[in-house]
Amino acid sequence: MYATLISVAQLQALQRSNAPLVVFDCSFELSQPGAGDAQYAQSHIAGALRADLDRNLSAHGAPDAASGGRHPLPSREAFARWVGSMGVQPTTQVVVYDRQGMNYCGRLWWMLKWLGHQAVAVLDGGFAAWQAAGGGVEQGSIQASAAGAAPAYPLAASPYALVDADNVAKQLGKPQQTVLDARGAPRFRGEVEPLDPVAGHIPGALNRVFSSNLNAQGFFKSAQELRAEFDALLAGRDPTTVVHHCGSGVSAVPNILAMEVAGLGVSALYAGSWSDWCSDPSRPMAQG
Repeated sequence: MYATLISVAQLQALQRSNAPLVVFDCSFELSQPGAGDAQYAQSHIAGALRADLDRNLSAHGAPDAASGGRHPLPSREAFARWVGSMGVQPTTQVVVYDRQGMNYCGRLWWMLKWLGHQAVAVLDGGFAAWQAAGGGVEQGSIQASAAGAAPAYPLAASPYALVDADNVAKQLGKPQQTVLDARGAPRFRGEVEPLDPVAGHIPGALNRVFSSNLNAQGFFKSAQELRAEFDALLAGRDPTTVVHHCGSGVSAVPNILAMEVAGLGVSALYAGSWSDWCSDPSRPMAQG
């Protein structure tokens, strides 16, 4: 079972083994939401299904959304129905990838963990690594469903905690919570804000840009490198107190994954993130 990262060679071996396997292409561009579908149609890992951030991994306007923010999470029940329709069941190994530095595919990795599915891994190096290794690709339009009227994925208990703004607000400034912001440093400091109506960050938050987890070749850094960097950032804070966020709950996930790869355990996600936090002017905000 692969539960964090999987290499190209390991995925190729899985394909040859005929083990239960579903691969998802999660490519997406915030500035051009249709780009991911176009990229998938042009070329994708042979047999991969499509998972779109807006269409499949968010619940825009849904009354039962599990979080706020620009990319609200669907309820676990609604997401479980979609996952089941795509052919994923508890014995399935899932592999997720994208073309954007393993940012958007992390969303699906975390959401499956949130359902209680352990066998899900991010393809290290993404589609670029797959192509560089000569992995099989194909063209074609989006497959709406892999399994038709398959049953919903059976929900299970999960250690992957989802917290909301009230949870974060109640623990602000207390040692039992360490808020970690994955946005770029200028956005964190409040110097620029291209997406949300207010610039700044949650008071007391630490900043670690999600792309810091990758090396110059576009792969995740080693567990030892990641451990050293997170230890330095946390400066003695308990890693189990970390609550991750970003702008809308997507780019926070690479930090969650990196901490797990580093052996620091499972940490919580504030999926509503800054877009949710700053929507209420009564909540404290900081700059600098």
